[in-house]
Amino acid sequence: MEEYLARIAPADEVAMRAAAERQGQLTKPPGSLGVLEELSIRVAGMTGVCPPAVPTPAVVTVFAADHGVHAQGVSPWPQEVTAGMLANFAAGGAAVNAFAANNRVDVRVVDVGVAGPVEDLDIVHAKVRSGTRDLSVEPALTYDEVCAAITVGFDLAETLVKDGYRCLLTGDMGIANTTASAALIATFTGSTAEVVTGRGTGIDDTTLAHKTAIVQSALDRHAVPASDPTGALQAFGGLEHAALAGYILGGAANRVPVILDGVIAGAAALVAQALAPHAIEYCVAGHRSAEPGHAVALKTLGLVPLVDLDLRLGEGTGAVLAYPILACAVRALGEMATFESAGIDS
Repeated sequence: MEEYLARIAPADEVAMRAAAERQGQLTKPPGSLGVLEELSIRVAGMTGVCPPAVPTPAVVTVFAADHGVHAQGVSPWPQEVTAGMLANFAAGGAAVNAFAANNRVDVRVVDVGVAGPVEDLDIVHAKVRSGTRDLSVEPALTYDEVCAAITVGFDLAETLVKDGYRCLLTGDMGIANTTASAALIATFTGSTAEVVTGRGTGIDDTTLAHKTAIVQSALDRHAVPASDPTGALQAFGGLEHAALAGYILGGAANRVPVILDGVIAGAAALVAQALAPHAIEYCVAGHRSAEPGHAVALKTLGLVPLVDLDLRLGEGTGAVLAYPILACAVRALGEMATFESAGIDS
């Protein structure tokens, strides 16, 4: 892991200054493209080029895993839904498939820790173990399992970039994974369980209170400091969080933009930031999830979401919806005329 982390450099300040200067020369009032201007400058810094190429092709990677804490009744959905949804992804029948097809984004599905049988599916098989242990009674993962899952994500990001992808989008699937996310976000932000725990798949008030109590009890039991990212993953999981952290780190090491999806990706990004602070300079917040912990995570990460549509599905749907916005921001920086080239007296 140290070898991976050593490859993550800060965003290129020279390229960002050049991009900011170019923004001031384009045929528009200064600042009139709002967030898109800052976004294009950030992409220049990520890639080290001004103007950067449009980050295409793009791929959304859905990391899937199960959680032992499901046994505590934190979700009304049976754990078998995780495996069932992987079959749906593989068949092209999920929301992320529809959004990705519309936006010309490829989809990869990765089993990094699904408890159910998925061996026959045409997906990436990289199972570290069949679900985590129950975080409410013991550590969810061992140190070796955490490192193995991070490596899955990093290596896949590396492979995808070598295959020509120039934008990596995060996706996830795992019943009960918002419980692990809440614990991770609380750990890295100093928030309480009550602040960061949400309704996930749509639980009622009674279940929400129970879920919140489970998260707070786990935080008290494990008492992991924010300075120990691998310890946090050991305590709370999940395997998809660890793999997503590795995927984010892999994108940063290869200097390509990483568009984050919702609360699961937010929790994973906090882990990645703790492992390599410069990694977050390569991340773009695709959207703001309806899960309360996501806004808390984004504030700590210092990221402003591109869209806010009250989504809480996961799968990578918010990241895929945001991708055309990122592409437009970069295309405007590179393809708009300057006042000089257009012969306009500014």
